[in-house]
Amino acid sequence: MTSVLRYTAFASTPDGGNPAGIVLDAGSLDDTRMQEIAADVGFAETAFLVDPAIAGNTRHARVRYFSPIAEVPFCGHATVATAVALARRDGAGTVTFETPVGPISIETTHDGDEITAAFTSVEPEVAAIDDGVLDTLLGLLDIGRDDLDPRFPPRVSFAGNRHPVLVFASRSRFDSFAFDPAAMRALMDEQGWAGTVTTLFAVSSHEFEARNLFPVGVITEDPATGSAAASVGGYLRALGLAPERVLINQGAHVGRPSLLTVDIPPTGGIVVSGTAVEIA
Repeated sequence: MTSVLRYTAFASTPDGGNPAGIVLDAGSLDDTRMQEIAADVGFAETAFLVDPAIAGNTRHARVRYFSPIAEVPFCGHATVATAVALARRDGAGTVTFETPVGPISIETTHDGDEITAAFTSVEPEVAAIDDGVLDTLLGLLDIGRDDLDPRFPPRVSFAGNRHPVLVFASRSRFDSFAFDPAAMRALMDEQGWAGTVTTLFAVSSHEFEARNLFPVGVITEDPATGSAAASVGGYLRALGLAPERVLINQGAHVGRPSLLTVDIPPTGGIVVSGTAVEIA
């Protein structure tokens, strides 16, 4: 029987953050079985170490990620959760995950009983959103362009997954919008947005509230999205609006508060860090 760990990432208590399944030795599992396990676990993603020790090195692993309905190229919260699980087993330090989007380096550190994991994303890419696609997306949220913060134009940002990024001008509109999950999923599949639809409200230049829309199974919004946080860092840098560090508060709208720390260097990958704890 396959052993599945359950951790929640970007929170210090089991009732916060984004839960992820973790299979530390998935070398004998085929695609069908991994998909079945991910569906049975029911979390947004489950990480599978399909080669848990490349060339015998337990700090160098090949990882694949599955949602309950499909494989996804990259998952930030499952990466953080898996790195923390490995640090609890093997001790803190640097690990490298070979992922479908490229190698990801993760640094884990101890602070008392708490372990923090920081991953460095692949090189971000930022592109405009087609006007017709943007109008469709705004229509699904029942908002107009005047509901968006003019300082932050809509873009599609990639740092492992593609995320459309919308920044609301009004906290009340940000807090209150709703959407049809099936219609949103259809648009996301059509556009190849394998991550989330990332919506933000700027509390300040270095702090954002986030709602990440991820309709899959019974899930509609992600409590914490590491790949989206990296994409937000790349987005802000491309616009020339990036401080060295941004804090993203997410999950309040689904009852699982989370905190993601985003460090934005002048060039290269974006660094996203947070804690993770095991779910009993």
